[in-house]
Amino acid sequence: MESLYHPVTIGQVQISGNLFLAPVAGYSDRAFRAVCCRGGADFAYTEMVSAEALVRGNVKTFNLMRKAPEENLYAVQLFGADPASMEQAVCIVRRNFSPDIIDINAGCPVPKITKTGAGASLTRYPERLADVVSAAVSAAECVPITVKIRSGWDSDSLTWKEAATAAVEAGAAAVTLHPRTRAQGYEGSADWSLLAELSELLQRITNGRVPVFGSGDIFSPQAARDMLMQTGCSGVMFARGALGNPFIFLQTRQLLTTGQYEEVSAAQRIAAGLYELNLLCQDKGEVAACREMRKRFCAYSKGITGGSMLRGQIVEAATVSDYQRLFKPYMQSC
Repeated sequence: MESLYHPVTIGQVQISGNLFLAPVAGYSDRAFRAVCCRGGADFAYTEMVSAEALVRGNVKTFNLMRKAPEENLYAVQLFGADPASMEQAVCIVRRNFSPDIIDINAGCPVPKITKTGAGASLTRYPERLADVVSAAVSAAECVPITVKIRSGWDSDSLTWKEAATAAVEAGAAAVTLHPRTRAQGYEGSADWSLLAELSELLQRITNGRVPVFGSGDIFSPQAARDMLMQTGCSGVMFARGALGNPFIFLQTRQLLTTGQYEEVSAAQRIAAGLYELNLLCQDKGEVAACREMRKRFCAYSKGITGGSMLRGQIVEAATVSDYQRLFKPYMQSC
């Protein structure tokens, strides 16, 4: 029997393990991907990037795709509804950033994305998704194209099966399912039974050539293990579960391979956050980076003794020195 922790192959790309960082809007920048790779992530995705903005040459959009020093492999995620724009965007990404994989977002439930026909709207209309995937594949050359989908638009329109089949027939090399509907957003529970059905379906129709990855409600190593065991998916994508806890990847690997895992100290958590802050300062400047890290350090502080009081101070921090002063007692306790 294959171990729950194992290598995976996407197209011609071989990845050493099956614990991935999902594309998380507003978080999965170069700095956050770096700390997650340090924390044991086998593979990571950029936050979603607008295909239309890329075609227009938006500089800020280009900055979203910078590779982190710790990333041996990485993927750029694109969103868009127009096949022609997606084709151009894939060419731009491939030529300028040399990603190992390009993912198409067909799952974002945010109205400003879905009203353009992108994100979860593509899951709603499988034929349009197929056109977008086909256009991307035609421009990708040897770079595998993958797709992330939702279970459907709402409970009356569960189109995950049609969407996944359409994507694979159009050339997708892997499919990730977040088994919530667009209407659910991030509320309620992810229906892992759908992920199990999709894993079985693609195993049957592709003879295992196209792997299925799972996302949704993975906030602990135990949850990741349960998803792998219950659904038969090839790997898991951590999203909100990795916020403030980039060590969840290493802990999950330990659990899957030894049956137990080590707890992470407050000092280790803070040190990871300070490294993330340092990278953000390089990319955005101190003022913007320190403002951005307020929410991230609030996540890092969860579970730390005195965390509530600390969070009250974090939201006032404005400089690197402010953060260093706040966290000095925790680092000295190491």
